[in-house]
Amino acid sequence: MLLIRDLAQVATPAGRAAPLRGEALGDIDLVEDAFVLCDGDTITAVGRMRDLPSLDGDVLEVDGRGQCAVPGLVDCHTHAAFAGDRVDEFSLRASGAGYEELHARGGGILSTVRATRAAGEDGLRAAVERHRGWMLRHGTTTFESKSGYGLDRDIELASLRAIRDAGGVPTWLGAHAVPPELDDADAYIDFALADVLPDAARIAEAADVFLERGAFDAGQARRYLTACRDAGLVLRLHGDQFTEQGAIALAIELGARSVDHLEATGDEGIRALAASEVTAVVLPASALFLGRPMPPARALVDAGAAVALATDFNPGSAFCESLPLCCSLAATQLRLSPVEALSACTVNAAHVLGRADRIGRLAPGHRADVVLVGATDWRHLAYHLGGDVVSRVIVGGVP
Repeated sequence: MLLIRDLAQVATPAGRAAPLRGEALGDIDLVEDAFVLCDGDTITAVGRMRDLPSLDGDVLEVDGRGQCAVPGLVDCHTHAAFAGDRVDEFSLRASGAGYEELHARGGGILSTVRATRAAGEDGLRAAVERHRGWMLRHGTTTFESKSGYGLDRDIELASLRAIRDAGGVPTWLGAHAVPPELDDADAYIDFALADVLPDAARIAEAADVFLERGAFDAGQARRYLTACRDAGLVLRLHGDQFTEQGAIALAIELGARSVDHLEATGDEGIRALAASEVTAVVLPASALFLGRPMPPARALVDAGAAVALATDFNPGSAFCESLPLCCSLAATQLRLSPVEALSACTVNAAHVLGRADRIGRLAPGHRADVVLVGATDWRHLAYHLGGDVVSRVIVGGVP
């Protein structure tokens, strides 16, 4: 057994429902002078130290004095399967070049495609393991990652295997961009669905598409996603990052699990999401990195939409693996409370990944994924901007 004892606080999203909406997103169960007890990879009890039962057998104790426990963080939108970097592009953008301009000039996604193809499967495995380690040090105990930097058969499948084998949740982003050897989006989708989807569907849990001007339009996205749904994959969309191109309506039409980005979403899209079962995944690090407007998270929550928070970790538009930093951005830029931010990157993010029944909360029966915050108030997770706030991480009951 594992006992995390003498904690200043244990903080976890309240209740058992998922996803949380509206006022419920801001409800928290808070226990002071607390413990978390785990048996194997499962939490068995959370409570006050004065109520700690007598324990028999071997017990590994973790001293939680001066610290707080929150659920293991869940990053439901990353692009961790990549090689190389785009620091040259970062410098050009700092000098005034825009994201779409760089993409049109053969930079952007396609530059990472070249580096990722050159790395091969062994290089990809090493890269995903390295990136997974970065996320873990910032408290991410469950991560999703997309493929999408191969845009061919071999590297797309190698990417999905590398994500799965690193313990991640693999998403096939087959429709990320048109590869350099093709100049026609419809021809590429024909290839992807015929040559990649059958094998990708045996590895991935979900499929994603970049529905945006200069990438794929709504008709192409519908064709791709419909085929992926028929192959048994959960559907997700990149939508409304730069322009509104019908992503929200398509996500609702097809019953997608989420639509992610939403920096360009207007009032009509907010109302539509609030009336739907589609989760809005907001990515403030990407908006900050690109100098874009922030997604309307406050309006989405107030309207009743299900909102999740993620990093969008990738080499070009969000080179950030820290969910605590995203919690800070959520509080300072998106006008979410620290509680809402925590719920958005735990239980609601777990819902996006189809795992809210077993991760995202510190509750009996949930997996023993625990993050210790090195402060006597758990809200330092969002309050300490870019700080070294994570003092220890426990995954599946293993420190």
